[in-house]
Amino acid sequence: MLHSILARLDKVMKFEQASAHCDIPCKIYDPSTAQIGVLTMIRMVDLIQELEAKQPLSLSEQATLSRLVTQKEQHGVEVKEAIRVIWGDYFKQPQLEAFPQIHQLTHNIMLQASKAKQHVDRDMTVQLLALVNEFADIFWQTKGVTTFTATCPYPPAEEVVYPKLD
Repeated sequence: MLHSILARLDKVMKFEQASAHCDIPCKIYDPSTAQIGVLTMIRMVDLIQELEAKQPLSLSEQATLSRLVTQKEQHGVEVKEAIRVIWGDYFKQPQLEAFPQIHQLTHNIMLQASKAKQHVDRDMTVQLLALVNEFADIFWQTKGVTTFTATCPYPPAEEVVYPKLD
């Protein structure tokens, strides 16, 4: 209702249109959210595959399976959202000129995240992590921050790109 009232007012008063380069210009961007999301997806796949070995599943195990799949799906959406926000709000002309591959890389992440959501396949989620790590490395390079790779200290114990903060 409020929207329709404002729309009618706009037709009469012709409000000046406002725009901003991002939703909230906080300048806080960090690809770790996407990295943790992918690690969670990998862990959910591992747990799903452990359940698969227990056929047939009890009612409790079926409920667990449902929760694991839901979490894998939700984290897949979160990965895409985190990458999309950094790509769309942070990367500007200077970064795009320095790293012209970022558009294709972002597109590849979106495609791989969809594949990882559609399947229960560890290799697909590990491939997604590799792409997100590449994105993280580029992101930190644009900030002049060096990175290093280390195995995360929790399951699924995969290699992750971290910023070297001194």
